[in-house]
Amino acid sequence: MGLEALDKAQAIAGALDKRGGLDIQLLDMQQVMTICDYFVICHGRSKVHCQALADAVEEHMDSLSVYPLHREGVRDATWIILDYLHVVVHIFAEEARHFYDLRRLWGDATEVPLRGAKPADDE
Repeated sequence: MGLEALDKAQAIAGALDKRGGLDIQLLDMQQVMTICDYFVICHGRSKVHCQALADAVEEHMDSLSVYPLHREGVRDATWIILDYLHVVVHIFAEEARHFYDLRRLWGDATEVPLRGAKPADDE
C-alpha cells in the first residue's frame, strides 16, 4: 500500500529541505481545488540548484516507490512542476516565485507545518 497524500507531501518537503530548498511551503489544497490535495512550493538559488532540488525529490520518492506522473520545466528550471497525483511540487527560480506568487493566488489554502524542517526565512 502506498503513502497517504500528506505523507508524500511531507517526504517531498523533507527532500527539498535536505537539499537546501528555500522557503518551503506545504499548502493543503483540498478545500480550494479538486485536482490535487497538496502543493509543495519552494525556490532555489539558481537554475542548477532548482534542477538539483527536482532530482533530490525524484530520487527520494523513487526510493519510496512513488513516481511522478508528469514533470515539466526541468530543462528551463525557472518553474519546475512534479506531479505526484495528490501532491504537486512547484520548484521556482526566486524571481519566478515572486512573479507567480502561488501563495497569494491560492490564499484560501491552509499552510501545513513541516515535519522536522528548518523554519522558513522571512523574505
